[in-house]
Amino acid sequence: MAEPVLQPSLLLGFPEPQRPTAGPPLATSDPVARVLLESPLPHLDRPFDYSVPAELATAAAAGVRVRVKFNGQELNGYILERRGSSDAGHPLTPLHKVVSPVQVLTPGLAALAGAVAARYAGTLSDVLRSAIPPRVAKVEKELLGGDLAAEASGPGPVPHVPDASAWAMYGNGAAFLQHLAAGGSPKAVMTALQGFGPAAWPALVASAVAAVRSSGRGAVVVVPDYRDLGQVEAALCAVLPAGDVARLSADDGQTPRYRSYLRLLSGEARVAVGTRSAAYAPVQDLGLVVCWDDGDDLHIEQRAPYAHAREVLLLRAGQDNAACLMAAHSRSTELQRLVESAWAVPIEAPRSVLRSTVPRVLNTADSFEQERDPLARIARLPGAAWKAAQQGLERGPVLVQVARSGYAPSLVCETCREPARCNACTGPLAISGPAGSSAVPQCRWCSTPAPQWRCSHCNGVRLRRGAAGVLRTAEELGRAFPGKAVVTSSGDHVKATVPDAAALVVATVGAEPVAPNGYAAALLLDGNSLLRRENLRAGEDTVRRWFNAASLVRPAADGGLVVITADDTTATGALLRWDAPGYASRELALRRDLQLPPSVRVASVTGSPADVAHFTEALAATVTLRTAGPAPVLMYSAPAAATGLATTSTADAEVRTLFFIPYAEAAEATRAMRAVKAANAAKRTSGPVQLRLDGVDIL
Repeated sequence: MAEPVLQPSLLLGFPEPQRPTAGPPLATSDPVARVLLESPLPHLDRPFDYSVPAELATAAAAGVRVRVKFNGQELNGYILERRGSSDAGHPLTPLHKVVSPVQVLTPGLAALAGAVAARYAGTLSDVLRSAIPPRVAKVEKELLGGDLAAEASGPGPVPHVPDASAWAMYGNGAAFLQHLAAGGSPKAVMTALQGFGPAAWPALVASAVAAVRSSGRGAVVVVPDYRDLGQVEAALCAVLPAGDVARLSADDGQTPRYRSYLRLLSGEARVAVGTRSAAYAPVQDLGLVVCWDDGDDLHIEQRAPYAHAREVLLLRAGQDNAACLMAAHSRSTELQRLVESAWAVPIEAPRSVLRSTVPRVLNTADSFEQERDPLARIARLPGAAWKAAQQGLERGPVLVQVARSGYAPSLVCETCREPARCNACTGPLAISGPAGSSAVPQCRWCSTPAPQWRCSHCNGVRLRRGAAGVLRTAEELGRAFPGKAVVTSSGDHVKATVPDAAALVVATVGAEPVAPNGYAAALLLDGNSLLRRENLRAGEDTVRRWFNAASLVRPAADGGLVVITADDTTATGALLRWDAPGYASRELALRRDLQLPPSVRVASVTGSPADVAHFTEALAATVTLRTAGPAPVLMYSAPAAATGLATTSTADAEVRTLFFIPYAEAAEATRAMRAVKAANAAKRTSGPVQLRLDGVDIL
C-alpha cells in the first residue's frame, strides 16, 4: 500500500489535540493503545497513545494493524501494547479502525526490529516494512477462518536426526549437530566444500535444521536468491515432515508470502526458508538461524535502513539465545572477525579430506605455464584453458565463468582506446548482438543508436570491443569447439541446473548452474577485470565468486580441474591452496592495520553540500568520530544522464562524508545520528540526507 502523503502540520510530531467531548465509551480494561505509525518521517519514529473504544476492546490487541487519525489524516499503524493510562498530557484520539485481528507484530519481532533500527540508525517503521508482508484478506480467511484463538499446533519434532555423514568430513561438525540435537545453542562459521551431490551445502543445512527440530525447536534459513532457495527448500522437505517448511520470498508474490507468514505465526510451520526478509520470520521457539553465503550483496536490503540479513540474524540469535550457523564456500572478513573474537567456532575440513574432495586448480599466469605458453598472460583463453575444456568435454559439462553479460558490453575507440560514449547522454556504448549488418552500437542508458559515432578525443570513427560479454564468449567457444552444445546463463536467463551431458556452460559470475554430478572442468576467465575494480572488497568478492564456481567441479580424483586466468598472486593463491579462511584472515589483518571495515564500522552521509555540512556539525556536537570528506559523489547513472544531472555544476552536485566508528562507540554514535536526523526533520533546519551504515559499495 502506498504511503499516505503527510501534511506540513505533521512535522510537529503530535496528534491533533481533541477537545473534551462525550465521545464513545472506552474499553474497561487497558483503555490506552500505544501505536506505531507507518511513516518514513524520522521524528515520528516513536509510539503515540490512542484511546480504545469499547467496541474495539477485543480486536485491538497488541500486534494488530490499525488505522488512526493523525492531524486530520488516516494513517496505518501497529498497536505495540495496551496500557491502563497515558502520560501524553492531552485528551486522546480514539482508534479509528482495526484493519485486521491478526497479531502480525509479535513482541519478539518488535524487539528485533527495534534492535535493527538502532544498529543502522533507521526507523522502526522502515524495518517493519521489510519484515511484515502486506496484508491479503482472503489468506487470513482461508487459514484462520477469522478465529485467531484456534491456533494450529504445528507438526511435532523430528523423531531422530537424519544421516549426518556429510558433517563428519568437517572438524567440529559432528559435535555441532550433537549440540543442536541436545537443545544447545552453539555458534559456528562453516566453510563448505561441495556445491553438488549428496554432500552439497543444502544437505548440510538440512541436517542442521533437522537436528534442531529433533529438540522441538524451530529454525530460520536465509539464502541470497531463488536458485539457492529452491535447492535448500528441496533438501529440507526431504528430511522434515510435510508442512513443516514455509517459504518466504517476495518473488513468489504477496499471496504465497503472506500465507507462509501466517503459517509460521500460528505455529503450523516451524521452519522458515527464504531470501533476506525471511530473517524476520515469526518462528515459534526459535532454536537455529542459518545464513548461506553472507558475502553476496543480495543479502542487503535495498531500502532504508539498508540492513544486512547476516546482521539481522546475529541480532536475533543473541535476542532469542538461538544457535547460529553462518556457512559459505569461502569466508567473509566479517565472519573471520567473529571467529577470531571467539564468538563463533570454525567448522572446516582437514587437509586430508580437502585434498580428496576438491578439484585440482591451475593458474595460467604462473611461471611454469608462462614458460610453456608465453602468450598465456595476454590471451583471453590460454592454451592450458583450451586444453582443459577439450579434455573436460570428453567426461561431462564444462563451466566457463565470465565477468560481463551481453555481447560487447564495452566499446572503445580503435585509435586512442578511450571509452566510447553516447552523444546524447554520455552513457557507455555497447553492442547487444553478434557482428553483422544490424550490429549498430547503442547506448546502454538511453538506448539511442550511434551508427555514425565519432570520438571526441581523437575524432576517430572506428570502434573495437573493450570487453567480451557472455554472448560473445559463447560465440567464440562455439567456433572453437564445433559440434559441442553451448549453454548460456546470465541476466534475465539464469539457469538453476544443467544436465550432465557434455556441453560448454558459459555463465556470468553468480549465475553458474549446478550440474547434478559436478562439472568436469571450469574455466574462470576475466579474473583481472574482477580484481581491478575500484572497491575495497574487490579481492574478497572475487575470491568468493571463484570458490562458488570451483565448488561445482568434481574432485581431482575424478578428473576435476579448475583453470584461473588472473595475475594476482594473493587472490589466486587462496584458490590454489583452497584456503578461504587464510585469505580472510590476511584481509582482516590488513583492514585492522588501516582501520577500515570490518575492523571498524563506517557510515556515509550523502546529500547537498549544505545539508551534509549541517548534519556533520550537529553530529560533532555529540560524538567525535574520524571523518573523511566531504567529497563529490562521482558516479555515472542512467537516470542522472537521462535527466541532465550528469552535467550539473560542481557547486550543486551531491557530496558524501564518511564516518569511521569504533565498535565500542557504535551504540552511542548511531543513537546520535538518529537524533540528528529526527531533529532536522522536525525543525526543517536543513534538507534530507541519505544515511547508510556499513554499505559495501561505499569504499
